[in-house]
Amino acid sequence: MTSSIPVGLDRYRDIIPEWDEFLAACRRPLAVDLRVNTLRIRPEELRARLENQGIPLGRFDWEPTYFRTTQPVGATVEHWAGLYYLQEIVQSVPVAALDPRPGELVLDLCAAPGGKTTDIAARMENRGCLIANEPNGRRQQALLANVNRIGAWNTTVAEYRGQDFPLGDGFDRVLVDAPCSAEGTLRKEPSLQAGASAPAIRRLAGIQAMLILRGFDLLRVGGWLVYSTCTFAPEENEAIVAHLLERRQARILPLSVPFPHACAVTAWDGVRYPKEVAGCLRIYPHHLDSGGGFVARIERVA
Repeated sequence: MTSSIPVGLDRYRDIIPEWDEFLAACRRPLAVDLRVNTLRIRPEELRARLENQGIPLGRFDWEPTYFRTTQPVGATVEHWAGLYYLQEIVQSVPVAALDPRPGELVLDLCAAPGGKTTDIAARMENRGCLIANEPNGRRQQALLANVNRIGAWNTTVAEYRGQDFPLGDGFDRVLVDAPCSAEGTLRKEPSLQAGASAPAIRRLAGIQAMLILRGFDLLRVGGWLVYSTCTFAPEENEAIVAHLLERRQARILPLSVPFPHACAVTAWDGVRYPKEVAGCLRIYPHHLDSGGGFVARIERVA
């Protein structure tokens, strides 16, 4: 192992097929991605407004509500007015997997700062009911600010600890975008270039195990849960999904996506996971020239 390889990340060498591409992407500056707020403007209208200001925008063929630029776009009137949300393209994948529909009852269990919450509201066309849950007071303020700026009027903010969210009538969709060690954000957080510590991974895995069980228990039969993280650690990803499969009547729904990705691993550090876990997705920085993450779509069966 050379000194140029992040020590903590080297533990993933055997599960990342394009290791050199992965490392190269981790070292590149991160592009600026933005999601059009379709509750207020159409993508081509926003594109025209920003390009008239000298801000060139590249598009994604498979996700028409996202654009990419090399210029800072956080100080425009359009951003202040809630016409778009600054968010990496990789963060669109969990919400696309959730596939929320207008009129449904949807829960975002770990909602702050609100990027995925407001994406869900837009896909629901502000119809139905969306509960955005965030127990931390300071993070809740950021969530409320973004919900209001985007105009997500079908959204109610709750403040329960995720693992204690009250059981009741079943949700059609539940997103558990779990707090994690965030290794997939290393391109904008230099401290993560060395990888997460083992104690942090173990602590977070304990929380994630509780969150995925509560999120699943909040579903109606036939409802969908999406579990996602922005980290590479199997202890926080595949192991958590396996924990759910061992304790509940759950079924992995395979995901088909139109971009490069990797399948989830079925064994790690001497532990074997159910073969169904292979239906989950791993996304690395070189796949979308973005961040990294993990996505699982799960159905509650009778």
